Parts: sequence; C-alpha cells; structure tokens
Amino acid sequence: MMLRSVLTGLILISATPAFAADFKMGYVNTERVYREATPAVVAQKKLEKEFSPREAELKRLAAKAKELETAIARNKASEAERKTMERDMTAIEREYAAKMREYRDDLNQRRNEEFASVQERANRIIKAIADREQYDVILQDVVYVSPKHDITGKVLKELEK
Repeated sequence: MMLRSVLTGLILISATPAFAADFKMGYVNTERVYREATPAVVAQKKLEKEFSPREAELKRLAAKAKELETAIARNKASEAERKTMERDMTAIEREYAAKMREYRDDLNQRRNEEFASVQERANRIIKAIADREQYDVILQDVVYVSPKHDITGKVLKELEK
C-alpha cells in the first residue's frame, strides 16, 4: 500500500512540466540480473554441483519405485512376494518424499544464501550508478517500465568487473 502511494506521488510530481525535466528515473530487472550476471551464474553452477549427488539419489529412488511398480503390475509373483514388493514400494515412496522435502528445503536455503550476496552486490552497484548519474529514483520488480528507463545492462556490466 505504501509503495503504491509513493509511486502515485512520483507519477503526479513527475507529471508537472517543471519537475519532469529534472526528474531522472531508472529501472533494474532483478530476474535478468539473477539470470545473466556472472556472479549469479557462478552461484547457480555451485548449487548444481553441491546438490547433484542428492538429485541423483532421488532419481535412483524414483527409478527403483517405478521398477517395483512395473513388477507388481505384471503380477507374476506369488501373493506373499507381491505384498513384500508393495511394502518395499511404500517404504521407497516414503523415503523419496522425505528426501525430496529435505532436498527442496536445503536447496531453497542455499539458493537464498548464494543469491543474497549477488543481490547485495547489485544493490551497491545500483546505488553507485544512481549517485554517479544523478538518478532521483531507481525501481526494481515492477510490472512495467518503459525500456528507456531500464538500466539493467549497466548493472550487469558493472557486476562483470
């Protein structure tokens, strides 16, 4: 609600011809920074490497469950064997679900940690650009801003340094 009030105020003030000439606004696409900036790409690769063994384990469990499911569907086993396979499949499904929850929680936590440093560095660069080029306001994460106000390229260029 407060952001809406601030933006409405900025729009009304910038609509005044005398103020509009002096008002300088920029916009940074955070998603693009997370996708394209070298530090973000490095962080993503680091996470992939760190979590690939756990991802492989999840795939192994899923394949094992699928294998048991296929064996049960063929139904060539005795009643006792079939029940044993069903119990094994249930145990594997439970293990898979638990490991998947843990994997997602850990991955999200690590992703937040890694990308927080990228965001912090990007924010310092945005502030430096704002000071150097005398921007009055720089926005992030808005629905639409004219491309003429987009300074994401400048931020990405400085993140490469």
